[in-house]
Amino acid sequence: MENLDGIARLQEIVARLRAPDGCPWDREQTHSSLRPLLVEECYEVLDAIERSDDANLREELGDVLLHIAMHAQMASERGAFSLEEVAITVCEKMIRRHPHVFGDKLAADSDAVLRQWEQIKRAEKGGVAGVLDNLTASLPALLKAQTAQKKASRVGFDWPDIEPVFAKFSEEIAEVREAIAENDPSGLESEVGDLLFTAVNLARKLGVDAETALAGSTNRFISRFQGIERELEAGGRKVAQTPLDELDRLWEKMKTA
Repeated sequence: MENLDGIARLQEIVARLRAPDGCPWDREQTHSSLRPLLVEECYEVLDAIERSDDANLREELGDVLLHIAMHAQMASERGAFSLEEVAITVCEKMIRRHPHVFGDKLAADSDAVLRQWEQIKRAEKGGVAGVLDNLTASLPALLKAQTAQKKASRVGFDWPDIEPVFAKFSEEIAEVREAIAENDPSGLESEVGDLLFTAVNLARKLGVDAETALAGSTNRFISRFQGIERELEAGGRKVAQTPLDELDRLWEKMKTA
């Protein structure tokens, strides 16, 4: 095993772990049991990217690669496909969907590349699938909204500029207020959902990744709130026992800091 290259060695290790005399934990795993762990590893990759931590990024990418090898090994055990076939499939897909690189097509910019990608993808599915038919059902809501909007935009279903989006945002706020006035819980949920969906659309039109933007805002909120807690605790106090106007003053202090 020592003389094998990295990928081949990984395959050998995973196969050994899954062997009858291998690791009990690894042998018990299924595609379904590994799902939450794979999601966790992907988020750890994102965290390493966010911190520009190359050493950790290399390690976390390795963990994701391990999951890919595990899923491929489980598939090979039932005769479905191998890791080699996974690699061949994605290689063929990349060549097929980049005819402007590997063929004689032209794509002037990234937008043209994405439109061409969607056209080729639909043709691969038989040409009858709707633009959003193959949208992954299990995507987190924010990412799903963003992805759906991007896909629709690539086929021309989009406002030409940002101003109509601002107008739509104002309209959705008014509809939330209306639902509150009518004391309509189900309507309120729907209208708040529309407001959030429009906020994602606004971010997309501004070239901002909604997931990244919200994560940044949440992290800033956590940092500032923890700063308020530390300052109050230094004086033997708690947030719940502090007047709101003082909390607002401390918030502005943390924000400035």
